[in-house]
Amino acid sequence: MQFNIKSIGDWQEIVDRIIPQLQHNILLLKGNLGAGKTTFTQFLLKNLGSKDEVNSPTYSIINEYNSPKGKIYHFDLYRLKNIEEVYDIGIEEYLDNAFLCIIEWPEVYEEELYGLPYHEMSIINNGESREITFG
Repeated sequence: MQFNIKSIGDWQEIVDRIIPQLQHNILLLKGNLGAGKTTFTQFLLKNLGSKDEVNSPTYSIINEYNSPKGKIYHFDLYRLKNIEEVYDIGIEEYLDNAFLCIIEWPEVYEEELYGLPYHEMSIINNGESREITFG
């Protein structure tokens, strides 16, 4: 699926189209700084029924949220330098026990997901709009 958005309100339409497509409990979010990964996550969690305040996990590395369907974990792996640091945060246990795991900057861990079902979303901020690819 591909989308092009020009305003923050357009995220709602994206979420409305993506939620029915979520079949796996892992969602990789790729995009440059300021692309809108956390903004998308805020819209997504609200629409999944979470009443929690959604913030970027840049410094905490992982944020935990509640939803009617179960726990949602939001990772930001940007500051992790290697796969050992990813394992040190206990990522496998989170993946095994979550309704949904949203992973920003997943590149350091992506090879380890080989064989596991997951979704991937790419957000490219080209200045005037954002191009989004979801699969």
